[in-house]
Amino acid sequence: MHSETLRQLVSRRSFLGRSGLSLGTLAFASLVDPHYLSANEAPRKAGVQVERWPGVLGKPHHPPRAKRVIYLYMAGGMSHLETFDYKPKLAEMNGKPMPESFTKGQPIAQLQGARLTCLAPQHPFAQVGKSGQSISTVFPHLHSVADELCIIRSLRTEAINHDPAHTFMNTGTTISGRPSMGTWVWYGLGAECDDLPGFVVLTSSGRYGQSQPISARQWHSGFLPSRFQGVHFRSKGDAVLYLNRPQGVTAERQRDIIDAVQELNSQHASLADDPEIATRVAQYEMAFRMQTSVPGLMDFKDESQKVLDLYGVRGLDGSFAANCLLARRLAQRGVRFIQLYHRDWDHHGGVKDGVKGSASEVDQGAAALIRDLKQRGMLEDTLVIFGSEFGRTPMAQGNGRDHHIKGFSMWLAGGGIKGGISYGATDDLGYNAVTDIVDVHDLHATMLHLLGVDHKRLTFKFQGRDFRLTDVHGNVVDKILA
Repeated sequence: MHSETLRQLVSRRSFLGRSGLSLGTLAFASLVDPHYLSANEAPRKAGVQVERWPGVLGKPHHPPRAKRVIYLYMAGGMSHLETFDYKPKLAEMNGKPMPESFTKGQPIAQLQGARLTCLAPQHPFAQVGKSGQSISTVFPHLHSVADELCIIRSLRTEAINHDPAHTFMNTGTTISGRPSMGTWVWYGLGAECDDLPGFVVLTSSGRYGQSQPISARQWHSGFLPSRFQGVHFRSKGDAVLYLNRPQGVTAERQRDIIDAVQELNSQHASLADDPEIATRVAQYEMAFRMQTSVPGLMDFKDESQKVLDLYGVRGLDGSFAANCLLARRLAQRGVRFIQLYHRDWDHHGGVKDGVKGSASEVDQGAAALIRDLKQRGMLEDTLVIFGSEFGRTPMAQGNGRDHHIKGFSMWLAGGGIKGGISYGATDDLGYNAVTDIVDVHDLHATMLHLLGVDHKRLTFKFQGRDFRLTDVHGNVVDKILA
């Protein structure tokens, strides 16, 4: 059948869907010829030139301080009161009614209408490092890198339940379907790798909190071209499903499939001005390259025992610590945005033991990442962020804490951030951010600024208006910059 006749009978999208030719299925063709879709030559028979995406900006708006971002995302809502924001006054008021002046008319998740009682911080804090940073004793490893950290204690967000709060932290809005921050960064600046995506997501689970689900839309490309969607690497077993050739499929058959699909792509591209055609060609190419690059990436055999001991891992075991080591390896290979979710921070009950346990799962890995990057000279141009979608209430929920959006903490390190400082503050009970308030849009604006991007100028026209990660908000937090 002539290809034009085929185009009239069945759409390309329908053809690919019905024949099951997913990105994973096409990936195994690189076993036939790893150079089949090299960036330096057009894919055979396809007639479509595929090159590394240089970024829509071409070059940064101003000299960047950071080349990449590693975002350590403590999913579930880490309690600032047991980790980075000690409140002596709250300890004094343990068991007493929470003053109504703090809570009247304020949004409360599951404590609405309940008797509100103060709950003291459940762990002591220590003054650590030459800078005397105040950090909970549940993070003994982070104590060793305290002078690298900028602790922000005045974060605010808008969404009080997990999924919309994740969406707001990742995309700058609670409206589902908008591009994630990693997508914006990759789209704007491109990446420095040919054989890996510019935006990679890793996930791990713990044993001490409710493990909240993380939807794939948290790293979606939204209305930006789909080639910039984050790619989820599994941290145990096969990193990317269907990357290897299935049993019974010959190399010759794989080549037939790829030749046919690329020919259809080429002919359809000559007829339709559809950017998704170029996207899919690029994704097929990336899948081929990943087949040779991913196995080596995921193999820790080339890491010294000293490095493995630093992270406290033996291999790729699915733990947060192993993901931290994998994040460093991804950063070395030129991935622009790396996001690690650890789903173990939802402590509606048992906050004392829960926070201690969850902290023990991430403490060594996070500290090791900072030290490892610094030893390799990479910390100075790698922005590391550690935080949650929101914090926890000063009021008790039994022996736990409820969701809280009015004041919480996170820390940043490297990539042009001033280390060994604390910025902003909550009130005496840790309820409201009151000094040097930082909202999520400010965080995004500052992150982009460090990458050399003016957040007001990285835009995309959609449905008749220019959109950006920070929407119509956001200010760079200049006081935390080195």
